[in-house]
Amino acid sequence: MMTDPVADMLTRIRNGNFIHRKRVDMPASRLRVGIAQVLQDEGFIDGYEVVEGKPFSTLNVDLKYGEDGEHVIRCIDRVSKPGRRVYAGVTDLRPILSGQGIQIVSTPRGVLSDRVAREQRVGGEILCKVY
Repeated sequence: MMTDPVADMLTRIRNGNFIHRKRVDMPASRLRVGIAQVLQDEGFIDGYEVVEGKPFSTLNVDLKYGEDGEHVIRCIDRVSKPGRRVYAGVTDLRPILSGQGIQIVSTPRGVLSDRVAREQRVGGEILCKVY
């Protein structure tokens, strides 16, 4: 039984990235698709695809690497966990590595990067950091 689907998603991406895998697959959910959309918008992954199926849909994430095979995602860490939720207001959302990285935030307006959340003046639960 999986108790933290976001941590499972991040672990699959981290492990696939470590072994230079082109694509990783996982069960789909709206939250996972939202995280994949933010990663794609910020340029950390090439793309994603939701494959409808029974009994559940599958989310396929295409990982991205540099021209010489270097990792685009150097670190992807869970911040808010089931035992300790971490919330931040718009004034608490600071740039990661002087803007080189992002925080993915679950807000009332959906799953957003910290840049977009600051533009829209909204805070929420910090799901993870990516750089």
